[in-house]
Amino acid sequence: MKNLQGKVTLVTGASRGIGKGIAIALGEAGATVYITGRSLDNCDTIGGISGNLNHTQSAVEEAGGVCIPVQVDHSNDQQVRSLFERIQDEQHGQLDLLVNNAFSGVQSLRETQGKSFWECEPDLWDNINNVGLRSHYVASIFAARMMVQRRQGLICTISSWGGMSPIFGVAYGVGKAACDRLVADMAVELKPYNVASVDLWPGIVGTEHISALADEIGAQNVTDSRNSVFVDRYNWETPLLTGRVIAALAADANIMERTGKVQIVAELAQQYGIVDEQGDRPASLRSLKFIIPAALPAIRKYSHFIPDIKVPWSLLLLTTLSSPKI
Repeated sequence: MKNLQGKVTLVTGASRGIGKGIAIALGEAGATVYITGRSLDNCDTIGGISGNLNHTQSAVEEAGGVCIPVQVDHSNDQQVRSLFERIQDEQHGQLDLLVNNAFSGVQSLRETQGKSFWECEPDLWDNINNVGLRSHYVASIFAARMMVQRRQGLICTISSWGGMSPIFGVAYGVGKAACDRLVADMAVELKPYNVASVDLWPGIVGTEHISALADEIGAQNVTDSRNSVFVDRYNWETPLLTGRVIAALAADANIMERTGKVQIVAELAQQYGIVDEQGDRPASLRSLKFIIPAALPAIRKYSHFIPDIKVPWSLLLLTTLSSPKI
């Protein structure tokens, strides 16, 4: 459905991974999609995995959208300012959706996997949270200036349950918790102007980097049920699912009811009737349909018999089996 026809959107960090999937889904919905990344046509390689904006542009246009790639380093405030000035000029002040997705910490997370925070260099904090937290704040400033003028718009920030439960270490967890607070506080100030700020938690998303990390863990041959959901790719989501959910949010006439709140991608997919790339609908990470098979791998083939009952996050924090240890 082309429910975003005529809408102007921006996805930061869209050369690969979740950002690329989001851009494609917005193209499916008929939007004009600005995308940012560090490389237009050269292979921007991180951890042996390459991607560039031109590849994403082709995929978005194939899906039916209009795509405008802009080379931007989100650690450079002036480049970010210039990006929004360009959108302001080209779209006559219209920006309907910003997706804060840019993140520069993937390689650092892979290199420090399994280490305690004191075993890592202090710059790990900056590698994870400069582009991934601060960059979201900066982009939101410029987006809000445009949206407030038109008294409409949506800022979606990609976060993670890692802000509540340890998965990738201290620097990552604190950064994601801060993203959650950023969303909530922006919502308070934006609400009088009819601009929404929404926090999105995807599940385990099979990006290129996460797939490679799963392969690395699997090659270690360590038997651990907490890791098996990761290695076995149980209940994984594709980047496209997050994008389709965001497209539905951007078209939701009642979006202000969700402003300032954490929204779980799998649960929104269920509410909006959205399916993933292969036509399936993954369970929420707080659903018994995920939790029980995650803890007991032997019963995964019977998971369709398990009721889709959501457990409050506060209860999940009482057990380490609720989140895969990766």
